[in-house]
Amino acid sequence: MAEKTQKSVKIAPGAVVCVESEIRGDVTIGPRTVIHPKARIIAEAGPIVIGEGNLIEEQALIINAHPDNITPDAEDSEPKPMIIGTNNVFEVGCYSQAMKMGDNNVIESKAYVGRNVILTSGCIIGACCNLNTFEVIPENTVIYGADCLRRVQTERPQVPEPLLKTRFSRASDFSQNTT
Repeated sequence: MAEKTQKSVKIAPGAVVCVESEIRGDVTIGPRTVIHPKARIIAEAGPIVIGEGNLIEEQALIINAHPDNITPDAEDSEPKPMIIGTNNVFEVGCYSQAMKMGDNNVIESKAYVGRNVILTSGCIIGACCNLNTFEVIPENTVIYGADCLRRVQTERPQVPEPLLKTRFSRASDFSQNTT
């Protein structure tokens, strides 16, 4: 299993977690979520809950860290959970501290999403974009380019097929006539 420390890591049936990934702290991984080798999920300031059908690619870093101005020993620092919805994609080398993320979002390669950003649903954060603002990103927003320009998609993005879904779920299905 992935590298773990003393805190709890819960992996739902149907999830795939590569042994070369690093998972630290109180992390819950939903069904049909795939975590590639060298991906890192670090829950140091509170738990991380990852929903169903997410894809976390190589060298992606998802971290629930303490804010820069708060030390872990501060008396009022109550653990805040990081919640990640369903069918999100974290591409190679991205970095996410977003405390709340809806469904069907894509954080592209080398993109950075800060702790104070809330991603709603259907958003795309383009490759190498740095998003470190205090804001809620509206649904279906695309942030792209060197200047992190913004557009809103007129159509909702298609929901990807389940990552691990197969055409036949039982051995008896193989005997059916498909013509």
